[in-house]
Amino acid sequence: MDPTHLHQLAVEAMRARGLLPGFSPQALHEAESTREAVPERGGDIRDLRHLTWFSIDNDDTRDLDQLSVAEALPGGATRLLVAVADVDCLVKPGGAVDGHAAINTTSVYTAAGIFPMLPEVLSTDLTSLHESQERLAVVVDMRVAADGTVSESSIYRALVLNHAKLTYDSVSAWLNGDGPAPQHMASVPGLEQQIRVHDAVASKLRQWRQSRGALNVNTIAARPVFRDGQLVDLRPDEKNRAKDLIADLMIATNGATARFLVDKGFPSIRRFLQAPRRWDRIVALASSHGVDLPALPDALALDRFLSARRAADPAGFADLSLAVVKLLGSGEYAAAPAKSPASEGSLSGHFGLAINDYAHSTAPNRRFPDLVTQRLLKAALAGEAPPYSIGQLEEIARHCTLQEDNASKVERQVLKAAAAWLLDGRLGNVFDAVVTGAAAKGTFVRINSPLLEGRVVRGFEGLDVGDTLRVRLVAVDAEKSFIDFERA
Repeated sequence: MDPTHLHQLAVEAMRARGLLPGFSPQALHEAESTREAVPERGGDIRDLRHLTWFSIDNDDTRDLDQLSVAEALPGGATRLLVAVADVDCLVKPGGAVDGHAAINTTSVYTAAGIFPMLPEVLSTDLTSLHESQERLAVVVDMRVAADGTVSESSIYRALVLNHAKLTYDSVSAWLNGDGPAPQHMASVPGLEQQIRVHDAVASKLRQWRQSRGALNVNTIAARPVFRDGQLVDLRPDEKNRAKDLIADLMIATNGATARFLVDKGFPSIRRFLQAPRRWDRIVALASSHGVDLPALPDALALDRFLSARRAADPAGFADLSLAVVKLLGSGEYAAAPAKSPASEGSLSGHFGLAINDYAHSTAPNRRFPDLVTQRLLKAALAGEAPPYSIGQLEEIARHCTLQEDNASKVERQVLKAAAAWLLDGRLGNVFDAVVTGAAAKGTFVRINSPLLEGRVVRGFEGLDVGDTLRVRLVAVDAEKSFIDFERA
């Protein structure tokens, strides 16, 4: 499929879902004018450029939102600092750029390319924490105890410098002993020790959450592969040790952010995931493996089951993980009023992460809730009134949940269009599949090669999420983004 044609499909899908595929001339002009702007540096801004900050991200990522640095302390504790790009210093509320971000609320990552929330002059340049570039940041400074609890934390503004842009694959391979040291290791003093301290503290943070029921799943996303400008495959983009490391650090940072706003008496936007509505199906899945789960949702029991299945059937664990994630459902945003601890709010908990305090804050270049949270943090640090009322935050939370769902639908639609093109000419082929959705709107399955989802149009009776079966390809249409199977 020609990339230009696929891109046009993505643009049309964005518009159909109420998302803006491009920036207005006013937004582009406003963003470009920030090249000459001098970010406001008033107030208490610490100079932390000397610390060995580094980033770990995908090879091709240009919108870098976080850096980190760590220090081992006596008694097994660790001081962990996470610096989040100060996007608010160049994206002011009420402007054209802010208006675009408030409508889309997220960057949209499609098989046809990225539709960024902010113009690239900002997100991949001026507000990105690029290597060797001085940047303003909001720093979350945490003390992680030997048992993995964040025993204390503080937040402040700082000037930082990224000393090494590392990649997930290279760091993970090195940590596992499967690859050479990342290229910056020899040139940046102390970097090797930094990575090892990070790996250790991330493990402690993860173990603490898992002791409370955080789910240890292994989901796989499809990554488009292009050759000479043509789409040739959809391959799995799997988790690895470095991705888990960063995820653990960001979860801790988001928790500290939420607690800070509570302590300051500020309202906030929280990310929550209710107990799964289809717990009965999760119980049935466990029963098919000889495990009895409680009748009511129990994260600890579910994680014990998942851990046992990971050990017993590593090859099949990704399919089981996918089924459980689908049954858990999607997270949502909600506004938390001032002076209301997360533990007292029915909407503030996150079942999958087993934490009560959770406010997205670590990706302001690509998620609007994070930018809103950053503005709340900076106002609290400056001793100012909250820049948003609880009513405004409630409306922002509802809209962000809606647009996140729309963005996911666009991503799936474009991916399915690409997948349909890849399957053209393979009608009648039979594939191993796992059921990923079963509802009134249809029954859907995922096959592994290429990695894609389609609808079962015949023989779907009695199928439910997590069932495995063989399906036969009966129809594809790239223009309409559909792939149809029948039970084989």
